[in-house]
Amino acid sequence: MPMIAFHERRETAAFAMLDVMTNAPVNLHAALASFSDIYSPRIVGRVNDYDVRIAHARGEHVWHVHEDTDEFFLVLDGTFDVSLREDGQERTVRLRGGDIFVVPRGTEHKPSSAGGAILMFEPSGTLTTGDRHEGEIPSHVDSTAGHDLTGTS
Repeated sequence: MPMIAFHERRETAAFAMLDVMTNAPVNLHAALASFSDIYSPRIVGRVNDYDVRIAHARGEHVWHVHEDTDEFFLVLDGTFDVSLREDGQERTVRLRGGDIFVVPRGTEHKPSSAGGAILMFEPSGTLTTGDRHEGEIPSHVDSTAGHDLTGTS
């Protein structure tokens, strides 16, 4: 099997289709550079029945809840806030690059960001706006179960 230079793999790997994802690494910086949509995640990998998604974040998301699954966030760049409603109280967790946070299943939450990029890990088919959400979905928030890196799925 021929070896591919690391810099050659980096340039092409971010655009690998999901059916060949196990055959090539995905560079997250290149993948993020391939799209600019806000709160419109791209699926960059799959682990068992879970999607690994990346997204640009800026502005307010929508209050929502995932009844049957936790939601994992890793901040890749910038800042990312997660407001939570728990036991009749509201609190906000501020995350910076390199921080992770898990929103427990059944917890209402609303992400917001001054600008940045995040990685999420959640079951395939999970909608970005949850099982239920509060109010209208803002036009900059894509209610989706994720898109491939070309933005077509």
